Amino acid sequence: MKKINLSVVAILLASSLMYTSCVGSYSLFNKYAKWQTHMTSNKYVNGIVGILIGWFVGGICLFVDELVLNTIEFWSGSNPLADSTTTIKGQDGRLYTVKTSRQGYEIIAPTGEITKLIHDEKADSWSMVQNGEVKEIFHYNADGTVTANLQNGKQLTVSQDEAGLNQVRQAVLGDEQFFALR
Repeated sequence: MKKINLSVVAILLASSLMYTSCVGSYSLFNKYAKWQTHMTSNKYVNGIVGILIGWFVGGICLFVDELVLNTIEFWSGSNPLADSTTTIKGQDGRLYTVKTSRQGYEIIAPTGEITKLIHDEKADSWSMVQNGEVKEIFHYNADGTVTANLQNGKQLTVSQDEAGLNQVRQAVLGDEQFFALR
């Protein structure tokens, strides 16, 4: 029987620390993967570039996530790359900036007006903050239902499925249903 080298055992034990069920958000790797699949409008070009650089760049991103960023996330509770900013086109055709964080979203209108959507973990609710005024939009109930706060001041408790969504839609829109055809 061969003797196991002490350095091999040390490497195996050190590498086992990477698989201790401390799973982070892998923000850097996920951002790279999103960029790689959407860098051009041609999926074949994206695939070719992914084959050429994916093994190297993806490996580096995964390594940095595993050893550095997920360790920071484990000890501090937040990943430095978890926050992100994107620009979206609104229904009015104007561009809005949306900043994503662990607490929720910050939406900046082209006029500079800021609206925040904040998740309260203790109350398990979502609220809207606009001009310093906080309005709870909805909260989750212990029985698996959701209570929505309507614009008219009333509350509506619905199930967490398509039927519940349709009930809230009906309460907000009334008979003004819009359908899109392709």
